[in-house]
Amino acid sequence: MARRFLMFIIGSIFALTLSAAQMTPADDPVSGTWKLNVARSKFTPGPGWQSQIRVYAAAPTGVSVTWTGIDAGGEAMRVNYTYAYDGRDYAMAGSASYDTLNAVRIDKWTVRSEEKRDGKTVGIAVRKVSRDGKILTITDEGTNRKGLPFSQLLIFDRQ
Repeated sequence: MARRFLMFIIGSIFALTLSAAQMTPADDPVSGTWKLNVARSKFTPGPGWQSQIRVYAAAPTGVSVTWTGIDAGGEAMRVNYTYAYDGRDYAMAGSASYDTLNAVRIDKWTVRSEEKRDGKTVGIAVRKVSRDGKILTITDEGTNRKGLPFSQLLIFDRQ
């Protein structure tokens, strides 16, 4: 009886550890600080961001993201959110364009997300970390708050 209980406890700990590892892998290549390379990035229509820094970190419930920067109009912006790679919607605080975001891992290096406003998908982003871990590329296409189409190719350098 005691042996069965001990095996149950060990199995439960293993299952919880495995579950947490699937949500936020310790070796997630996006973890760290990234600086937008404005010269290499493309914004349609332009102009685009004047600057942006993104920080990705493991959190108990997934991945914590904070980005700060100066938009095309010279306004400072700070956006933060925490999400898991489970396809569920998570609130974004501070975004001028989106209310929620969901994300699904395609492979170790690539994540696809839907950006939503008022429950409707208005953007699709694909985030990819280079194999050497030095470059983060985000392609983002959708419609802005005015209903006009946009696309962005954001290139970030690891700091």
